[in-house]
Amino acid sequence: MNRLLTLLFSTAVCSLGICASCDSKSNNSQQEDNTEASASQTPMAVETPFRADSAYMHIERQVSFGPRVPNSAGHARCADYLVETLERYGFVVTRQRADLKAYDGTVLKAQNIIAEYMPERAKRILLFAHWDTRPIADHDKDSGKRHLPIDGADDGASGVGVLLELARNISENGFANYGIDIIFMDAEDYGVPDGVMETGESSSWALGSQYWSSNPHKKGYSAEFGILLDMVGSKNAKFHREFYSQENAGRLTSTIWSKAASLGYGNYFINKMGGPIMDDHVFVMLGLGIPCVDIINYDPDTEKGFGHYWHTHNDNMEVIDRNTLQAVGNVVWEVLRDKENGK
Repeated sequence: MNRLLTLLFSTAVCSLGICASCDSKSNNSQQEDNTEASASQTPMAVETPFRADSAYMHIERQVSFGPRVPNSAGHARCADYLVETLERYGFVVTRQRADLKAYDGTVLKAQNIIAEYMPERAKRILLFAHWDTRPIADHDKDSGKRHLPIDGADDGASGVGVLLELARNISENGFANYGIDIIFMDAEDYGVPDGVMETGESSSWALGSQYWSSNPHKKGYSAEFGILLDMVGSKNAKFHREFYSQENAGRLTSTIWSKAASLGYGNYFINKMGGPIMDDHVFVMLGLGIPCVDIINYDPDTEKGFGHYWHTHNDNMEVIDRNTLQAVGNVVWEVLRDKENGK
């Protein structure tokens, strides 16, 4: 879903404290990093365990279940696949089940899938993505198909695919200092359709992360930081710095974009501000105060901002590109390893 927030909502969120200094570096940091972020656009030969083919396979498998709309058979089958895969990689997995009421009164049988690596450790890092798909194609050119759910290859499956491959990397390579939590948030994309006006429209999105942030799987849960992946698999994706990420996790934002530049991925990670996006990270920061960065394909210089396929039936495997998956996977992996090594 990932609707662009209005400045009015931006102001409202800031008034709730989300723009308070969760980090010592704010939106001025993109100006400070311009030189470094203009590094080579040719990807370096990076020795990482991340395999784009594996992430692609996980995306393809999710899409094979059909749309993963809460209450559907495809949703249930995909949940089992995600749990089984994470458990196979050695994570401790919990299904956080909740009945969540959608904007139209539908009760969604939601599942937040929570996977913990070394759950006994106090120092933690949070990685997350949403795994459900849009129940309608409200941006599709074919009005006769707008009421049908979409495949969500990029909007939903791509972030999950990258995180499943990172889960394998984490399990096989080990981390000595940090525990890592991977959470697949549910019911993110069941928000109010375009053209429908109602009070509280913004809160009809990201229902799973709203629930988890109010009811974390462990009392007093905290993490040093969080990274959200959303729509990270399409060809020629553009990841601009997202406003709320910059305001509340500016130092981490700079770290990620600088790392991308140093690896030669500056053509994906654009060192400019994009805009405020209401996504799962907003509710995690509001509810738990964890500084989070949203890596999301959004280009403010295009008509939609999001990809041409966004919320249409063109969001299928044809838009997924292994080069983009490799770029995102390498960057996140290197950021994690640097943190583990105290850099």
